[in-house]
Amino acid sequence: MLTLDRALTGISGILVTPYDGDGEIAPARLAPILDRALAAGLHMPVVNGNTGEFYALTTDEASVMVREVVALVDGRAPVLAGVGRGVHDARAVARAAAEAGATALMVHQPPDPFVAPRGVVAYLEAIADASGGLPMMLYLRNDAVGTRAIADFCAVPGVKGVKWATPNPMRLAEAKAACHPEIVWVGGLAEIWAPCFYAVGARGFTSGLINVWPERSVAIHAALEAGDYAEANRLIAAMKAFEDIRAEEMNGTNVTGVKAALIALGQDCGPTRPPSAWPLSEAQRSRLDSFLAANGLR
Repeated sequence: MLTLDRALTGISGILVTPYDGDGEIAPARLAPILDRALAAGLHMPVVNGNTGEFYALTTDEASVMVREVVALVDGRAPVLAGVGRGVHDARAVARAAAEAGATALMVHQPPDPFVAPRGVVAYLEAIADASGGLPMMLYLRNDAVGTRAIADFCAVPGVKGVKWATPNPMRLAEAKAACHPEIVWVGGLAEIWAPCFYAVGARGFTSGLINVWPERSVAIHAALEAGDYAEANRLIAAMKAFEDIRAEEMNGTNVTGVKAALIALGQDCGPTRPPSAWPLSEAQRSRLDSFLAANGLR
């Protein structure tokens, strides 16, 4: 199994959360998706990420998902477990992740309307305490807190890196320069933004595509690691139609596109939960079908 440091510079594959016919979580449906992704070379599965509909899950469901995904991975790769929301919920899932044997935590940026940078430091410290000191990756979706605050977050003991999910590579470069050199900076806007982030010092990227086409994600990562930006961009161009569908309706079809593709491929993981859009519109589904057919995925 890869070390955490090595896995963080690879692909963090954000798994969907499957539901059964009654709308209850059905983690066993992830087995063939995980098997294919790990066989293709996925470096680190991520449970309870945004593609996993983290904010649509109860705290108990998120805790069960961590336990079940760790069991399904069965030591084949490090597992990153998403935690977040209110501090008590975050601590509860962090404890569950530690008990399940997760390798590290991915801490969602608090969505509370009243967030103080020093409050985030206290939040991170509380989560670290609850997990017994599991390493933490910060999931930064809003860089308006400023470079100084980001540096303070990264200085909390146990923080290993940042999944940078804002379309601002120059701010990433500035934050990277302000933090300890051992902090790992990961492109958090999937394959399309990965070349931009690599150019300013990021390593690795997050991916929802791995649920559907892990081989393409792994090929893009290999091209970027080799410094072959032309090849990476060529490979990205062929999957951009999929990401374009996911970005529609204010990103409300982000998970919808993935789950619709899985259904089309015979890997039914159920619908998405509101307020995510479900199902795809006729026009969106037609474009998805064209994408799958053009790339030999069905």
